[in-house]
Amino acid sequence: MTPTESAALALQDQAALWRIGEIPAADVVSAACDALVAGLDSPALRILAACTRNEADYDVNDLLPPALDELGLVLHPVDGLAAQEAAARALARRLLAGEMTPSELTVRIHSRFGHELPLTQRLALLDDEYDTLDYSDTTESEIDREVIAEARRLTTHPGSPAESADLHLGSDHQAHW
Repeated sequence: MTPTESAALALQDQAALWRIGEIPAADVVSAACDALVAGLDSPALRILAACTRNEADYDVNDLLPPALDELGLVLHPVDGLAAQEAAARALARRLLAGEMTPSELTVRIHSRFGHELPLTQRLALLDDEYDTLDYSDTTESEIDREVIAEARRLTTHPGSPAESADLHLGSDHQAHW
């Protein structure tokens, strides 16, 4: 994946996590700045990246949709299944990047989606397994390995933004790089 594709995926992930209330709006602005540095560019992205941390809570809601649209990226409706799945995949990528532990991922997935989101049901069950380690023959490292394998499955699952054609970045957007 090229640096611009990585930056686009990171921006889209931050948008998905912000959408479900997992991260603050300032993190989206930081991702917009990183995207500019990586070579992505559009008028709305520049405006989003120019937000201060104080402005972010007020302005990201209005500035993010056009910025992603200009880049050909997707911002799913806040209450939709696709938004939940995008956020779950973003959390899984954070685990794989070493930004959280396997047990932290399962706790966040389980608390955010319970056992209701089909895509993450296995992670919710693995969170339950962490809770019963004292009463089973399974070890924490065995569960950790299963969580990591499940995170890999989520990030390469059909429909994952990483598998879409150039992260939805069409040729008209490549001219900005």
